[in-house]
Amino acid sequence: MSPDRPRRQRGLRRIPRVAADDFTAAAVEARRALLREAAGGPLAHIGGAPVPPESARGKVENLVGHAQVPLGIAGPLLADTSLGECEVFVPMATTEGALVASYSRGMAILKSAGGARARQTREGLTQNPILVFPDARRAEEAARTIRARLGPMQAVCAATTRHGRLVSLDAEVVGRRVILRLVFTTGDAIGINMAARATDLCLAELARETGAEARYVHGQDVEKRANARALVEGRGRSVVCDATVGRDLLLEAARTTPEELVAIQRTYAVGFAQLGTQNWTVQSANGLAAVMLACGQDVAYVTECATGLLDFDVTGGGDLYCSIWLPSLLVGTVGGGTGQGTATECLDVLGCRGEGKAAHFAELLGAICLAGDLSLMAAFCAHEFSAAHERLGRNRPPAAESDSTP
Repeated sequence: MSPDRPRRQRGLRRIPRVAADDFTAAAVEARRALLREAAGGPLAHIGGAPVPPESARGKVENLVGHAQVPLGIAGPLLADTSLGECEVFVPMATTEGALVASYSRGMAILKSAGGARARQTREGLTQNPILVFPDARRAEEAARTIRARLGPMQAVCAATTRHGRLVSLDAEVVGRRVILRLVFTTGDAIGINMAARATDLCLAELARETGAEARYVHGQDVEKRANARALVEGRGRSVVCDATVGRDLLLEAARTTPEELVAIQRTYAVGFAQLGTQNWTVQSANGLAAVMLACGQDVAYVTECATGLLDFDVTGGGDLYCSIWLPSLLVGTVGGGTGQGTATECLDVLGCRGEGKAAHFAELLGAICLAGDLSLMAAFCAHEFSAAHERLGRNRPPAAESDSTP
């Protein structure tokens, strides 16, 4: 299947479900058939075909097999991205019952409202190494030298990669240490290894030029941890997504009002402020982890990716305006785990495999997270959250088995 095939527009059929038993082979196959139709290909690995062991070379050590995580589809999601309007099913790998249903409900609400609009607003993979000097005076002198060395450091980076490019270089003095900020563009790859290698070479040269006592390529290590820089500066790809949902639609589909959603969001903001968190969304980590796992991303980056802000407001016409801002999405559509097995097929389902698709993928993630947060907040307002988890997410044995337990 070509990654350059045209994206699917409006008109995807509803996901088939069987009320009596939705986990029979026939029920699962009906959804696979729908997904094959939407993706335009066989999706053999999603259907259970094994992945060749050699495909894991460079991705894991001491290989023994492949982990199996349940894979569901949510949607359809209707979104206007930088590549145009598209309607897609969303693959989500998870063991949390009710998660796929929650996101599907949010996507249905957004679709009925006309869809969400998502755009990448910034791109730049940062690295923050540290140089150490004898005292603060030497550190200040070194910082001035470093700020003037962008051109030569760009040449160093260009010799190490065809896809990555160093676009800015800054230095901040903290006592006798200098924290550098190198920003790279990385094409459609997440680019972590490339940026780390280029940073290491640049740091060695800058340490030599400035007479540093020590250098640490992972000096201020923001990798895979929640951090204030992620919210203030962003890292990877920054995305904003918004939509307007009518009052009547909210009442019918979610049994709540714009005013109730605004009130609960503002109440949550008080709690978030007291926590000192950088994640002011509600369940973005849920959706991001599920889609990232399905699509061959490095799931540990969810700690940074979930950084962001959710906003609700009432429009002049009495409807709901909702938006989400995710400033630190570290994802890619080439390289890493994206190139084989179920990950490739799931990216195909989203229309996000290959070059030229990383921004589109990040934008879809923004729309997915907005749908999930809208659905969950509505469930809180309508006091339906616990009941939904009891109905969909229980890990209890069937009644017949339970009755036989002493």
